[in-house]
Amino acid sequence: MAALAEEQTEVAVKLESEGPPTLLPPQAGDGTGEGTVGITNNGPNGSGGNVAAASSAGGDGGTPKPAVAVSAAAPAGAAPVPAAASEAGAPHDRQTLLAVLQFLRQSNLREAEEALRREARLLEEAVAGSGAPGEVDGAGAEAASSLLSRVTASAPGPAAPDPPGTGASGATVVSGSASGPAAPGKVGNVAVEDQPDVSAVLSAYNQQGDPTMYEEYYSGLKHFIECSLDCHRAELSQLFYPLFVHMYLELVYNQHENEAKSFFEKFHGDQECYYQDDLRVLSSLTKKEHMKGNETMLDFRTSKFVLRISRDSYQLLRHLQEKQNNQIWNIVQEHINIDIFDGMPRSKQQIDAMVGGLAGEAKREANKSKVFFGLLKEPEIEVPLDDEDEEGENEEGKPKKKKPRKDSVGSKSKKQDPNAPPQNRIPLPELKDSDKLDKIMNMKETTKRVRLGPDCLPSICFYTFLNAYQGLTAVDVTDDSSLIAGGFADSTVRVWSVTPKKLRSVKQASDLSLIDKESDDVLERIMDEKTASELKILYGHSGPVYGASFSPDRNYLLSSSEDGTVRLWSLQTFTCLVGYKGHNYPVWDTQFSPYGYYFVSGGHDRVARLWATDHYQPLRIFAGHLADVNCTRFHPNSNYVATGSADRTVRLWDVLNGNCVRIFTGHKGPIHSLTFSPNGRFLATGATDGRVLLWDIGHGLMVGELKGHTDTVCSLRFSRDGEILASGSMDNTVRLWDAIKAFEDLETDDFTTATGHINLPENSQELLLGTYMTKSTPVVHLHFTRRNLVLAAGAYSPQ
Repeated sequence: MAALAEEQTEVAVKLESEGPPTLLPPQAGDGTGEGTVGITNNGPNGSGGNVAAASSAGGDGGTPKPAVAVSAAAPAGAAPVPAAASEAGAPHDRQTLLAVLQFLRQSNLREAEEALRREARLLEEAVAGSGAPGEVDGAGAEAASSLLSRVTASAPGPAAPDPPGTGASGATVVSGSASGPAAPGKVGNVAVEDQPDVSAVLSAYNQQGDPTMYEEYYSGLKHFIECSLDCHRAELSQLFYPLFVHMYLELVYNQHENEAKSFFEKFHGDQECYYQDDLRVLSSLTKKEHMKGNETMLDFRTSKFVLRISRDSYQLLRHLQEKQNNQIWNIVQEHINIDIFDGMPRSKQQIDAMVGGLAGEAKREANKSKVFFGLLKEPEIEVPLDDEDEEGENEEGKPKKKKPRKDSVGSKSKKQDPNAPPQNRIPLPELKDSDKLDKIMNMKETTKRVRLGPDCLPSICFYTFLNAYQGLTAVDVTDDSSLIAGGFADSTVRVWSVTPKKLRSVKQASDLSLIDKESDDVLERIMDEKTASELKILYGHSGPVYGASFSPDRNYLLSSSEDGTVRLWSLQTFTCLVGYKGHNYPVWDTQFSPYGYYFVSGGHDRVARLWATDHYQPLRIFAGHLADVNCTRFHPNSNYVATGSADRTVRLWDVLNGNCVRIFTGHKGPIHSLTFSPNGRFLATGATDGRVLLWDIGHGLMVGELKGHTDTVCSLRFSRDGEILASGSMDNTVRLWDAIKAFEDLETDDFTTATGHINLPENSQELLLGTYMTKSTPVVHLHFTRRNLVLAAGAYSPQ
């Protein structure tokens, strides 16, 4: 529910002992009830009692209805007065109360009427001379009708936009008196006799925007929250940061620079430690002109900060709303989206696990849509038996008979995964003969794969780039682990062969015409042996290369650069085939789909783009992040794309329609690495906060937190069977985690899914299987070979 997001027609009437009623400044409504009446009565004994009564419970986010707040005040500390003396001494007070009671009765606000009767202790007295409760005697009725002729409610219409200069939400002030009885059940615009009261309202409203009062407002809020019960304090404390930022920005925007500086210095120390980077940026914004040039803060100002709190904590906020000024509530209504859930308030630990995003948490509705996280059915390919003696002789010297069989991996995917998308949901390229051969090779390798676990950890082969002078900015390895590519700050892309087979280019066109195209070894003949070398350098970019990705068939390589382009290179000719121009700023990452043909890119322009290799324009633009898109990954079924951003959120996008289907918050720094589990169910993310977070894609919940790294997590990769998660960091270590244990016995019941309550076990040390240090080499990339050997890469960085 978007609580406090809608504007509401609400009028407050204060009934004094003498003189006409005066219109109070309108207060922001909450949109949770219909016909809500908030009544404050400071009784004769000087103790104030607050009553909130509603005629009927409105649905969350329903159409806001007008409401009346009535305050009947007596002098504080007055001695108790007998009923008769009270009647004689203050007949006008009694008439006023009777008038209000009659008004509530005519409006069908029975619960409010009863609450007011109980609060004013007039339940017996008001019904003298009548048998039924709620009846008003003749004298009282006359007094009530005379009062009602002065304060009359007319039937409400649809809420209209604020008239220029009123500054109020739908509250219209009319001069002159209105006559006629009020329509039952209708509360609306109030007509007031005296014109000076209107100017009092406007001056009070203007005074509330007084910049010198901001510190007082914020201090009042702070005091209120710190004095609340422990169970609510953690949830309500989430208000501090967004209100602090918006109040500061409002002061700067309205050019109250000294007040803004004082406000910042007084309260910036109260904010959570994970907002320190944002506060550093904020402290540099001291003039209105600075805001225009800062996209992040402009986005923060225009997007709603999402707070997720329980209904009980929200009721406390309602009390604060009644007590406090309107300035804080104007900010809450305009800039904050309160997502209310039923159930117990969350603990500080639960909140800290989920918050930290630039725009707060994700609304629960954002993670409710259906996601097809299952794998697509693999095509059935006949695989010959894989015998170690390929020469075809057994011990007795007789040739073995090779029977074609289906590999176990191929037969596993015969059944359609119930969570898989329809096979033709998005068009995928057809398998070529070379792809089928590669799949057969893959399946043969699978039979020799090492089964990993806590008692059987993989070996790690580390490729160190020497003399890179901190210029290595991207690395990728082919699926069959035969090639490794590096992107460098000098604008080049370099490709190495890590097998004895050297890299060769295709012969010139004149030489190709002499080749017999029908021969069996035509693919070998077209290669020019004179060009054979272990390294090929690709020139074309005009800025550092930040992303690199091999196509699944190893025929192409993608690279993305600071120059705003993504380039497609042929690994047959080692030349650039296409330059894709769509991003206006540096492109931080690019990745091929697991099926080839499609690829995704993300950059400084805060959007990710989906491309096809044969289209020079993007097919989809995924917009929604509030800061740079640092990393991109395809889901194993190619129907979804995950993006990690500097706004500290991860989003999952549907390739078919471009919609955002998941928003994950919890990281306290920009996200730099993503990886999906092989079964497609889980996502692991790493960020500058050194934490690795694990997410259940189907339920849209965080299910694990891996602590151990002391610097940015640059690379993440699951083993081929999903038993081990490897993480590589700028702290010069590779860590291996027990993924099976991390994902077992997940609590994804309906309550957890509905409320977002997560209880993360502090079991990082139990899940950590090994830590492997390098001498002085940050780990930029990780890769599991088909047999589950780990390949890691990074550039040596002398201290």
